Amino acid sequence: MGLISLKNVSVAFGGPPLLDGVDLDVSENSRIGIVGRNGSGKSTLLKLIGGRLTPDSGVVTVSRSAHLTILDQDVPTEMNGSVRETVARGLGPTGGLLADYYRQQRLCRDNGDRRQRDRLARQRLTVTTKDAWRLEPAIERIISRMKLSPHQAVSDLSSGWKRRVLLAAALVSEPNLLLLDEPTNHLDLDAIGWLEELIAGFQGTLMLVTHDRMLLRRVAQTIIEIDRGRLLCWQMGYDSFCRRREASWDQEAAAQRKADKLLASEAAWRKAGLKARRARNQGRVRALERLRRLRDARRRRPGGVRLSIDGGEASGKWVIEVDRLHYRRQDKTIVKDLSCRILRGDKVGIIGPNGAGKTTLLQLLLKHLPSSEGTVRHGTRLETAYFDQLKSRLDPDLSVVDNVAEGRDRVTVEGRSWHIVSYLKDFLFSRDRIDCPVRLLSGGERSRLLLAKLFSRPANFLVLDEPTNDLDAETLELLEERLVNYNGTLLLVSHDREFLNNVVTSVLSIEAAGEVVETVGGYDDWLAHRRRAARPSANRPKSDKAERPQDAPVASRRSTGRRKLGFNEQRELAALPDRIEAMEKEQRKLYRQMSNPAFYQNPQQPIAETAARLDALEKAIAEAYGRWESLESLK
Repeated sequence: MGLISLKNVSVAFGGPPLLDGVDLDVSENSRIGIVGRNGSGKSTLLKLIGGRLTPDSGVVTVSRSAHLTILDQDVPTEMNGSVRETVARGLGPTGGLLADYYRQQRLCRDNGDRRQRDRLARQRLTVTTKDAWRLEPAIERIISRMKLSPHQAVSDLSSGWKRRVLLAAALVSEPNLLLLDEPTNHLDLDAIGWLEELIAGFQGTLMLVTHDRMLLRRVAQTIIEIDRGRLLCWQMGYDSFCRRREASWDQEAAAQRKADKLLASEAAWRKAGLKARRARNQGRVRALERLRRLRDARRRRPGGVRLSIDGGEASGKWVIEVDRLHYRRQDKTIVKDLSCRILRGDKVGIIGPNGAGKTTLLQLLLKHLPSSEGTVRHGTRLETAYFDQLKSRLDPDLSVVDNVAEGRDRVTVEGRSWHIVSYLKDFLFSRDRIDCPVRLLSGGERSRLLLAKLFSRPANFLVLDEPTNDLDAETLELLEERLVNYNGTLLLVSHDREFLNNVVTSVLSIEAAGEVVETVGGYDDWLAHRRRAARPSANRPKSDKAERPQDAPVASRRSTGRRKLGFNEQRELAALPDRIEAMEKEQRKLYRQMSNPAFYQNPQQPIAETAARLDALEKAIAEAYGRWESLESLK
């Protein structure tokens, strides 16, 4: 047995099984990414392995050699005590003694009466008796590694920093089996990059649930897909998995079409044979009944979200013009002296640390907030759709259908009229779900509903504040594709690095003291510019002297930057290594054939065809390598 074993495990919560008689074996030092639709059972799988959930049937076995730690998806609403106390509790009962001692120390500092000091002395004696002091170096080491302040009250921290504290508590015991459920939730770009490095360096077995494709690509060596109650194990990286999964879906659809065609044919035969019952082949009848049972038991792959974005009538040439914008909140400067112009068709990403003021900048650009100084001007013929991070445009007491319909029976998107129920089905809302109050929806459902509401009307100016939160990978990729092809103007706040890379044409980054830095390109371009700026000026290459002026408008500078890989080019680049490998494999096979003297005893035509195929392969491989180098140079 490996580190983890699941045998014939089933779990259901009143509906179709999330896990339906599944088996799984995980060996030591595996690095596994877990993917699947929202609600498919990813968190359930981690809870089963972590011992927090008992299966309806089957057996879950975790090796005695496993030292397991799990990090939950949600940050607890109530987190009390200091950072050091919280981390100490990650060391079990003995660590809990230290945490109680640290807490009593804090109480004595705040209110050091005699009774408190006596209690501290008793706790110090208990800690000494149980030899809990030996744990202190590990606690201090992980706090320093995570760049945390040990005496900071956890309740005063942002959600991102609370998650960092929880991760420190998970890692302080040095587990050899780490289960992470959406660890990038609530983290900003810097924290996500830091977490990625931390996970990449983890020595042990890792099982990771995340929608962050860049993180999966970096750390996962095996992908487990949860699909209609099944566990599908793919021994490959994330990019290879995506390609193979598409092919498997095509094969499954072809097999189901073939089975349905056979079933229809056999049903027609049986109906035609009613007049000749005695002559009917009873074995064929039994086979027909078996086909029907298989069809009824089949769980079809759920359909994906189908969305369209109607850009409506084109806006004026310039959309927003900002001149020396300045905004303060209390004593803090959020935006300092920003000047830029956003033109029709620009797709601008807004990034920055948590709490830096990204949403505030959106509100200023939309003129929902008055600026302290400077001006914001809007162009003509703007039709704006705004996706706010808190989804406040959804009325929690109204039903799904009433939130979108707004008194309408039908919606029109890109010239096509839809009944409101059919339109919502395209966003995966079933007939019984559309009458459900919004307050009962999950985070993913609320995100899909707000997208459905926004896209039900034409808009040539989209403003999206964290639209990717809670969306599964398939919906995320579809939204990404639609935004790439969207002919309007886009303002986007997101912490999804790949989403930014694929969608935006320029970035506004909120830096220290409210300075807003403009960069042409996506996340990777911004990161490269940031690294260049961080180098000492004496060590910078001469080409840095030719960098664009900081006060030039975003849109007008797009043509001065190098061309960014397009969406289809990225897919082509990802597919090239496998394509080259397949051609080289065939090439080696042909070389072996032609190196055998017996090969030339064949008729002349096969010999000529093989030689021509080898020549064509050599040319195709050379062209593929050239294309690969060309595309890589644009990254």
